[in-house]
Amino acid sequence: MTSRLVVEPLDVNYVLKDKIYDRLKEAITSMNIYADREEPRLDERQLSAILGVSRTPIREAIARLEQEGFVRTAPRKGVFVVRKTKAEIIEMITVWAALESMAARLITLNASDEEIATLRRMFTTFGDGEEQVQAKMDEYSETNVSFHQAILKMSRCNLLHQLAQNLFIHMRAIRMKTISEDNRAKRSIKDHMHIIEALEARDTELAERLARQHTLDLAEHVRTHIHDLD
Repeated sequence: MTSRLVVEPLDVNYVLKDKIYDRLKEAITSMNIYADREEPRLDERQLSAILGVSRTPIREAIARLEQEGFVRTAPRKGVFVVRKTKAEIIEMITVWAALESMAARLITLNASDEEIATLRRMFTTFGDGEEQVQAKMDEYSETNVSFHQAILKMSRCNLLHQLAQNLFIHMRAIRMKTISEDNRAKRSIKDHMHIIEALEARDTELAERLARQHTLDLAEHVRTHIHDLD
């Protein structure tokens, strides 16, 4: 053995590929991909100019995203962010309901009081009335998404959180699309408060049931009211 510090050379190209992939995935995840009827299109030339790199690593990052199901390549048409069908979205929401309800159960068993308190503090700026929520709809939409992310993370189950992350891009987008419809924002904040109260009380069965029903209500809303996904 040697006492000399041995450091392997850094593969700059590999690091660059990872950074481009991460940047594109982050941008796709942040999009509201169901805001319009058409699939969002990725322009390689534009991305190359924005990121200040050649198109080769852009294409490599896109190929990786395509393998993971985030984008699809249409011959002679371009690269598009994948949108799910209505049936697929309802199925994803159903799976999310199972994951999040188990996360709520685990929170009552594992999370600290201070961790649970952070959930309540998310909604302090919206008050108790519908007017406050409606006036800050964009902000509430983001807080709504953050709440559901926090529930999963607070479960302290890494695999559960990882599985949910694979659904997150579509769950985030469909929540943002539907939050302002059919008085959902008002019902949403009430549901969140009831879930938080159950978590604070360490009522495991109630917290699990409320979290599951809250998400299944979203599935029912999509099934009944959303007609532009196919």
